[in-house]
Amino acid sequence: MSNPVPFLSRLGEGSGAIGAFVSAMGCSMCFPAIASFGAAIGLGFLSRWEQLFIHTLMPLFAVLALLAAALGWLAHHNLWRSLLGMIGPALVLVALYPLFRSEMRNPVLYSGLALMLAYSIWDIFLRRRTGKAAA
Repeated sequence: MSNPVPFLSRLGEGSGAIGAFVSAMGCSMCFPAIASFGAAIGLGFLSRWEQLFIHTLMPLFAVLALLAAALGWLAHHNLWRSLLGMIGPALVLVALYPLFRSEMRNPVLYSGLALMLAYSIWDIFLRRRTGKAAA
């Protein structure tokens, strides 16, 4: 049986990034820039569950992506790649908890979400170019 760690790591990183981004799209009161993008692509109905997204789903997806990036170290043993994958989810969690009532919340959250998406896309293209998981 082959090692399932690389697959689980990629699955967790990708789903964590996408889940956190979609959760932010449903929160028009907290994150207007991302929510307006979500409304433009037809996700405006998500604003009904804003409380669930902010307090439950977004932190859950950020923790999933954080753990997947840490687990990814077991697959590729590249410390810098793992740390780079953990910065985005860590910023999202910092924005949601210690900085929630601060004016720095939105820039920190947007940066974290952008890093999560960029890291996931970078991993997909690097894997496609090399034909295997990025090392």
